Amino acid sequence: MDADSLACLLSGDYARVKEALEKFNKQNSQVFNFTHFTNTGQWVPIWMKLFEYLADPGMPHRVDCLMAIKVLSRDKTYLNDTVTMEQLECLLLLGGIGPPEGCDATEEVRVEALKCLSNMIFQSPKCQEMCLNNTSTEGIIRRVKMYKEAPFGYDIKYFDMKLLFLLTAINCDIRTKVRDQLHGLVYLVETLDLFMSQAATFKEFSDKDVELINEVLKVLFNLTVRNSDNLVPEEEEASQYHRLVTVLHDLFFYRTLNRDKIVSLHSNIVNLLTSVPVSCYGELVSSLHAKHDGSAGECAGTVPFEHKNVYVLHVLVEFMRKNFQKAEKKSDQYEMLSPILTVLIKAVRSDGVHRRFVRSIILPPLRDVRDRPEVGKELRNYLCALLTSTRQIADLSAELLFVLCKENVGRMIKYTGYGNAAGLFANRGLLGGRTGNGGEQYSSDSEDSDTEEYKQIQHAINPVVGCYEPPKPDPLEGMSEEQKEYEAMELVKLMEKLQRQGLIQPCKIGEDGRPVPVDHIMELQEEIPEQQRDHKRKT
Repeated sequence: MDADSLACLLSGDYARVKEALEKFNKQNSQVFNFTHFTNTGQWVPIWMKLFEYLADPGMPHRVDCLMAIKVLSRDKTYLNDTVTMEQLECLLLLGGIGPPEGCDATEEVRVEALKCLSNMIFQSPKCQEMCLNNTSTEGIIRRVKMYKEAPFGYDIKYFDMKLLFLLTAINCDIRTKVRDQLHGLVYLVETLDLFMSQAATFKEFSDKDVELINEVLKVLFNLTVRNSDNLVPEEEEASQYHRLVTVLHDLFFYRTLNRDKIVSLHSNIVNLLTSVPVSCYGELVSSLHAKHDGSAGECAGTVPFEHKNVYVLHVLVEFMRKNFQKAEKKSDQYEMLSPILTVLIKAVRSDGVHRRFVRSIILPPLRDVRDRPEVGKELRNYLCALLTSTRQIADLSAELLFVLCKENVGRMIKYTGYGNAAGLFANRGLLGGRTGNGGEQYSSDSEDSDTEEYKQIQHAINPVVGCYEPPKPDPLEGMSEEQKEYEAMELVKLMEKLQRQGLIQPCKIGEDGRPVPVDHIMELQEEIPEQQRDHKRKT
């Protein structure tokens, strides 16, 4: 900033200050690197003077002043050392989330003050710490409770949620305070319900509606993220989660003309569902309306299955399908697929109807098995391809498929091939072929209905690769017993050499169903009689 402009800005003459502020804001509206202010020592005096102006009740240019603070707060070089509690309290007051008596500021002033607070809290650990002991969270929740009665504009509500998201994302103590002391979960679910009711006539959202709801969903995720699959919520908390999932269920039935907006909405709902206890997932499926004729056809917002409307599950499965198509790079897979895989795992574990519907889409009766399970464009193919991906995403894919197979080893091999599923079997001690530990929770009735196409070539399916293999000539045909023994010993020598070089580690199946390393390759011979007996019992 040149000397004349700086002098005008610091002069205290509000007529000259107005011109200097407008010039400053125009020149720096898109600037995010302020080394030209920090290196010249101008940043601190400008910052201090702006707050001095705000403290003056007669200051006529509050919006311009706040816009300049918003611009300067993009740089954190001196922010942590310079900001004071008084400055933060001034912004809270102007933003309408200070002491309950508040101040008579215009909506434009309140919005700019909230923007300043968002920048400062994002950039400064000192500001984050201050917010644990000031009125910021109480003020936002207090205003949230007034949304139904008071006509707050979109910008106020949007930046309320932006600020609350930052506070609960950055500081765990603030998150706990909002959730447990201020009952934020209750009030934010009510807020979602309110926003939905305002668009209830046509069940159609505008772009701004979706943006606002997305911000609420992000805050709710922060408040619920502590939950895990194994946590059973207390009675009061459980009722809150059931109410939350009921509202999320209804959200899926709203439309918007902007396809990108609806995708972002579904993405945020999925993220939130990852932290919802499994016991509440029953709310995702509703009863069919009495007037529905029960046909298999799909009408708007209705997908009938076993006398239930599983439309939400249908949307979730299609969401996964679209994310498979988007996640072309392996680096994108975990971020794009782990939330929806987690949600579907919870859904299919929660109820038999959920599992059977999702299974009917992902693992329909096999017909064409001439290609490997991981080859193709169907959901089964995509999931099988993930089984040999990075550990985290492979584990999620394997668990979803295993639950859809009722944790039955034989069924899993049928749909994925033994080679693809070997990692899951090894981790769970199932290499011996027994059913998973959760197998007893499923009904005993079989859901397998082999197609005629499958039965015709079943005898020629290689269980290791999971697909049909045409008959091959016997490589040992025409050999004498001595030649066969010689080739077998050559193979043993080769494997022993690879073992000594550390390239392979031969294993046998232990009593716990997990692989156990052997010291010498010949130990594998001890397993042959037992394997033969097992084979005879199964056949």
